[in-house]
Amino acid sequence: MVSNSTKYVIFFIVLIGLIYSLSPVLMPFLIAALLAYLGNPLVNALESRKWRRTWAVSLVFAVIFIGSTVILIVLVPLIEQQITSLIEKVPAIIQWARETVLPWFQLRLDGLGTANTEQIQQTLQENIGRAGGILANVVGSISSSGLALLSGLANLILIPVVTFYLLRDWGAMLKHLQDIFPRRMEGKLTTISKEIDVVLGAFFKGQILVMLSLSVIYYLGLSIVGLEFALLIALLAGLVSFVPYLGLITGLALACGASIFQFHDASAILPILLVFGVVQVLESVALTPILVGDKIGLHPVAVIFAVMTGGHLFGFTGVLLALPVGAALLVVLRHANDQYKESELYSKT
Repeated sequence: MVSNSTKYVIFFIVLIGLIYSLSPVLMPFLIAALLAYLGNPLVNALESRKWRRTWAVSLVFAVIFIGSTVILIVLVPLIEQQITSLIEKVPAIIQWARETVLPWFQLRLDGLGTANTEQIQQTLQENIGRAGGILANVVGSISSSGLALLSGLANLILIPVVTFYLLRDWGAMLKHLQDIFPRRMEGKLTTISKEIDVVLGAFFKGQILVMLSLSVIYYLGLSIVGLEFALLIALLAGLVSFVPYLGLITGLALACGASIFQFHDASAILPILLVFGVVQVLESVALTPILVGDKIGLHPVAVIFAVMTGGHLFGFTGVLLALPVGAALLVVLRHANDQYKESELYSKT
């Protein structure tokens, strides 16, 4: 006779296997589930004001996708312009590295000679040339592949469709899930589910606002400094800021490198350090405490481990799932620890 614990372990292993095998097609469903989760409180608020669920869902759905469309219409051309400008400057960056960076290292490293400098330059040019050729081939194959184009369009259409249905049936799905709970464990599992909801709400609603706020502040600060690629650096630093200090380190390194190439000296390093220092203080003192608080409770090392593990096992899908799953597991482990300390195994001397 198979025990209940063995059944749960088997179920967990099967679930991980399904996620791993289906990870390439899960992306639109994950995005739709996130949008539905963020929009559901607004729908519930409208329902409490005597709105019918369908009308409330339609209004929230329209606000989410009109807002997303406007943001994309504004941001995409700007990002495309900066990426195009960056690609055009690649030969100049190579030339600058050959004439400035490598001689600087040559003066400080006795073993680095002129022949080695030219060899490194040639290697860089060859590798970048190969990368450009690969990129061109990929873009060409995507452009010529009707199947890939249809797949991308299908995903774009699928996200709003799935979001609408998830929003409409969110309450019913939660009720069905609660009905599955074993009756003798319903109270405990309901309590755990509510705590997980609080943690996930704090993560999604708060952390997304923090990421957006950091991107805007980084962009304003780097634009004042006069950095040419301020938008790209600010967006990247803000997006990866959910990993502690990764946004700060990544953004600072890119901004300093871009400023040296743009101004040909270190004149903008001090203003850039000032920008990142001010943003870091704002994030630590105001943004994270106010928008996120301490509800997630994951140690920075645990965050880094969760993100790296998720990315290694499931790719980008795993990165998206890493922190929410980690936060939910933290709640479960906290309750398991409390139950263990109330047991005779812990208290018996």
